[in-house]
Order: sequence, then C-alpha cells, then structure tokens
Amino acid sequence: MFGDRAAGNDSPVSTAKALYKPLSIASSVLGGLLAGKIFTELYQRANPSGNEPPEPSDLSSSARDIFIAAAVQGLIVGVVRAALARGQAKGFHALTNQDPEV
Repeated sequence: MFGDRAAGNDSPVSTAKALYKPLSIASSVLGGLLAGKIFTELYQRANPSGNEPPEPSDLSSSARDIFIAAAVQGLIVGVVRAALARGQAKGFHALTNQDPEV
C-alpha cells in the first residue's frame, strides 16, 4: 500500500485494493453474525421443542445432537461467508476490472 504511493502510483485501483481487505474483514464478521441468526432460526424450526441449539459443554444433551448441530452450523457459516466473499470479489472486479489481491 505505501510502496505504491512512494512510487507515485495513486490510481483509483490501488486505493480500492487498499480498502478491499478491511471491507472484506468487516463483511466476514457480519456474515458470521448473519449465519448465526440463520442457524438459530433453522434449528428452532427443525426442533419441535423449540429449544436453543445445544452447547458442547451441556452434558444433558446427547453427543449426537451436539455434533449434528455443530456440523449444520459449520455448513451454514461456510456457505454464507463463501457467498459474501465471492460476491465481493466479483463486485470489485466489475468496478475496477482487476482481481482483488487478498
């Protein structure tokens, strides 16, 4: 980032690339929060008793229930974060005609 400015390269693309990483981190955090909300909603709809998802340290829940909930939660988080990252990269490319350097 600073090397580009020292070389006199203050193009809009270099500025956009400098902003890409902080924006992608913020989007990733928001995506994780969104994925958590989606998982909680889906779990409550799939669970007839309407309880919250089990915590791994809850010894009254079966290991099977905990592992299934963790696997589904991981799947949802992964898909949401990947979709956001892909959308950001495509949007960056559409705006700058450059690939983002991550």
